[in-house]
Amino acid sequence: MSPVVDIVVPVHNEEAVLERSVRRLHRFLSDGFPFSWRIVVADNASTDATPAIAAALAAELPRVAVQRLERKGRGRALRAAWSASAAPVVCYMDVDLSTDLRALLPLVAPLISGHSDLAIGTRLARGARVVRGPKRELISRCYNRLLRTALRARFSDAQCGFKAARADALASLLGDVRDDGWFFDTELLVVAQRRGLRIHEVPVDWVDDPDSRVDIVATALEDLRGVARLLAGTRPARFVTVGVASTAAYALLFLALHAALGAGGANAAALALTAVANTEANRRFTFGVRERRGRLRQHGLGALVYVLTLGLTGGALAVLHRVDARPPRVVEVAVLIAAGVCATVTRYVALRTWVFAHRHRPGAVRRSITAGARAGS
Repeated sequence: MSPVVDIVVPVHNEEAVLERSVRRLHRFLSDGFPFSWRIVVADNASTDATPAIAAALAAELPRVAVQRLERKGRGRALRAAWSASAAPVVCYMDVDLSTDLRALLPLVAPLISGHSDLAIGTRLARGARVVRGPKRELISRCYNRLLRTALRARFSDAQCGFKAARADALASLLGDVRDDGWFFDTELLVVAQRRGLRIHEVPVDWVDDPDSRVDIVATALEDLRGVARLLAGTRPARFVTVGVASTAAYALLFLALHAALGAGGANAAALALTAVANTEANRRFTFGVRERRGRLRQHGLGALVYVLTLGLTGGALAVLHRVDARPPRVVEVAVLIAAGVCATVTRYVALRTWVFAHRHRPGAVRRSITAGARAGS
């Protein structure tokens, strides 16, 4: 019979602490933990005595298993162990057991009851008690502040090695989490938040491991690259990408048509040709709308924005020609682009308003992952 909770301990070259930590965790769980459980030591490419120690523990202690991976990466180890688990709730904790184990039940209980989809231990919320040096404290707070600013994260502590999730929620999340290293935790939480899953936070008692071999600089750089990648995937970033491509196409069309149509005609034609493509690209790429329903209305909104943009650019062009009857083409293009940028915000707001109204209109069926998980439980 499958356990209710699988507790994964990812390790890489942890021969010094593995046996002591697993025995301590095993004693804690055996001494009255109210749900059935299993400990899974996820060894990712250890080259010391870690595999042998893990195998000996699995042979001696009931409900202890070992999973071996031949490639490094904490995220890779968690992905493999969680994907192979048959338990409805999976969690993990760092092998140093820096987090007080008494927080394990508050961590998994909301998931077992169905109240939440993911749960994290947090060292930065009120009620947490943390013992660590000022350097790590500063780095942790700065990193989580960066996540709140850049990615609008609503969770308080992305890096605490003490997390759990419902297996049915993870099934659809793991495929969209690309990182296999230390950034795996953060990316998992950001993807879950973007999908509207409920993340429960548990303030923990946490004592820093003075013997930790984590390379802080390398890990920080890896995290920053991950943040930049996730930021590039946000809706505003996608909108900017479409806007840059559309602006470049507009400028080329304006220059190509100028001789035949004049500045005003070239402006109107170039805007018309790029407006349709811009609206469709934002519809699909920025807002992820694929169905045909509502396309005409969306392009109708795009047409209204086109009229506004034409008015702004035409007015700017008229003012320029009053100042200089024969301005250089590059100046004309610069003025038109500047005026067009002013109308870009209107395009974004119009499309976002339509998408929001379409997806949240009265009577619409909201197919959330949470609802699906509840229906299947």
